[in-house]
Amino acid sequence: MRRKLPSTAALEAFEAAARHQSFTKAAEELAVTQSAVCRQIASLEAFLDVALFRRTRRGVTLTEAGLDYSRSVAARLDEVERDTLELMARGGRGSALELAVVPTFGTRWLLPRLPAFQQAHPRVVVHLSSRTRPFLFAETHFDAAIHAGETGASAWPGTERRMLMDEQLIAVASPGLLATAAQGARPRGAADWARLPLLQQSTRPYAWRHFFERLGLDVPQAMAGPRLELFSMLAEAAVHGMGVALTPPWFVEEELAQGRLVDVCGHAVASGLAYALIYPEHKAELPALQAFADWLRQEAAPGP
Repeated sequence: MRRKLPSTAALEAFEAAARHQSFTKAAEELAVTQSAVCRQIASLEAFLDVALFRRTRRGVTLTEAGLDYSRSVAARLDEVERDTLELMARGGRGSALELAVVPTFGTRWLLPRLPAFQQAHPRVVVHLSSRTRPFLFAETHFDAAIHAGETGASAWPGTERRMLMDEQLIAVASPGLLATAAQGARPRGAADWARLPLLQQSTRPYAWRHFFERLGLDVPQAMAGPRLELFSMLAEAAVHGMGVALTPPWFVEEELAQGRLVDVCGHAVASGLAYALIYPEHKAELPALQAFADWLRQEAAPGP
């Protein structure tokens, strides 16, 4: 059956004109004349039998229908461009995975290990994009996601989940801060902790309270201290002696190895979050995804 589709040239002209709200700027971007853009959009409106722009003395503006259609067209053209570039890059060989990943985990845990996967599977290319919140796969181009959620949380609708690891948190500080505030000794009781400035993560306001509860301590100042949003901010502030930070051990491996940070407590405490690989059920049999999932599970497995 023949599809009822407008020409790609008309869609490209429309998308550019809608983005710029100008036929002239669209023509400049596409390296064509303004009249050529006008003809393409006129042919598209005739094809659709819908007005996409309002013509005024000051130029053109999108109609409501044009605004809705421009969003859909832009997304589809982006997909076609991405698929085209991917095919060109691979020369028709191998496969690619589009992976959404929590930024901190992707930067500090996954990326340092990814070369090993590429070496073992040279025909699979992994593309990473940052996502911090759950989403619907049907509305994105992603094949899978690595997400941090509450331990035991239900799966996203229509997906399968492979658990990778529970998140553990350790307390870290600069050696200088520990020497000054605690005379170089690890804090043991609530009074020892009360002498240390605590760095708070704004997205996890109760992190220190939970940490102390798991250690069997009652520290009144558990929610006091400077608030920072990201683990990267917390770690950097700790390196510069601003206070003690809670962070996953894998996030500060380099700083600990170099002696810029020390493990203040000597204990790791479960945060209540876990990292999982999530993917749509209909993509579960993709060979590239299976290979990546198996490799990821091995990398996340606890050491001997």
